[in-house]
Amino acid sequence: MTPEFVVAFAQEAIKVTILVAMPMLGLGLIVGLAVSIFMATTQIHEMTLTFVPKILAVLMGLLFFLSWMLQQLMDFTQNVITQIPMYIR
Repeated sequence: MTPEFVVAFAQEAIKVTILVAMPMLGLGLIVGLAVSIFMATTQIHEMTLTFVPKILAVLMGLLFFLSWMLQQLMDFTQNVITQIPMYIR
């Protein structure tokens, strides 16, 4: 294995990780921003109000994006497994 191969493999793994995590992180960011704006305008300072909507949004997003996320992870894993003979060289 050459250093270029290791770097390319690590880049692909990081790309897949970011791609799979992006929907959940994006939903958490959007809902967190909306809740913080709501809290600032109404001057409510309830800590559970910040966590519960984010958790619910992430869970709903997980249900919605789960099949796509699993497909991305399975494609990457299949690619890694089928290329094992090339890794040995």
